[in-house]
Amino acid sequence: MGNLLSQLQVLVNRDNNTHMPSVQLDFENSSLTEEDAESYSSLLQMLEPTADLLESLRTYEGCGEYIREAIGDPSPETEAKAWDHVRPAADKLKTFYQHSTVIENCLPQILQTLCIGDVNKNLETHSVLTRILCRLLDFVFEFDSMKMKTPQIQNDFSYYRRCLSRGKLSNESDLKSAMIEDELANKVSMFFAYPTPMLKTVTEVTANFVTQRNVGKSVSECLASLAAACYNAVSNKKKPQRPETTAFCLRVMVITIIVYDHIDPRGAFTKNSPINIKSSVKAIHSHGNSNDTPNLISALRYNTKHLNDASTPKTIKTLMASCS
Repeated sequence: MGNLLSQLQVLVNRDNNTHMPSVQLDFENSSLTEEDAESYSSLLQMLEPTADLLESLRTYEGCGEYIREAIGDPSPETEAKAWDHVRPAADKLKTFYQHSTVIENCLPQILQTLCIGDVNKNLETHSVLTRILCRLLDFVFEFDSMKMKTPQIQNDFSYYRRCLSRGKLSNESDLKSAMIEDELANKVSMFFAYPTPMLKTVTEVTANFVTQRNVGKSVSECLASLAAACYNAVSNKKKPQRPETTAFCLRVMVITIIVYDHIDPRGAFTKNSPINIKSSVKAIHSHGNSNDTPNLISALRYNTKHLNDASTPKTIKTLMASCS
């Protein structure tokens, strides 16, 4: 690790002309006044189930054993047993997808306040809203990281759809009650077809917001400032944070960089980008924990859009390759 950090420092110092915005946010203070709770009630409701959703995904048990039995030795008994396990699993997946639609509705409200006008001032003035956005982005990282480690989801849901279309195990009304209608099942299937479905949701909502309001520059500035605030928080030796807060900031920083790279035409990796990729990667290795660090680096390598562009400096490509 020490040798890697030394190599990172060399790369950080080389051609390092990018200056991060000097935004300072207090990520340790999570206090909420009654007025805040009332003003942001719908957005707080969006966040309320996220812990339970993550726990539900973390404890997800695949139905592969029962599905294999039903396919390999089809009988009313094996098919009924498979259905008894697949149906509640499908209900869970439906809940995950439905929460993504809640995010679709809520995120534009956040962007409208934080990304219009003086974005640095907005992030500080609307600190509660900024924390809500950060908690949302943290949920996105956590959810997608766990989803990628749960490959049985798609197999389970494929079998569920097969049963739904055949209508063999019960009458049509009972079968459709698990997903309400086949159209919703299609949407859920498409949602989980992506490796990082929650990130895709946030990226697309942000891109649509930019297109509809023609505010690409201010949204990019807001995301760059938020990434910088996270970096500044973990790198501030005069104000050390709790380990869990540091981990939180690094996750938010990475997701913010990824979204920025998707919505900004030039991306996050150009020489003049307001996001300092070299310093950000060094911060991940210097301050990240053993559980998150590989996932954070992988997210930057594989979920960004412009890393392999010709405009990306070779030093950054070398830096990202050295972290594999």
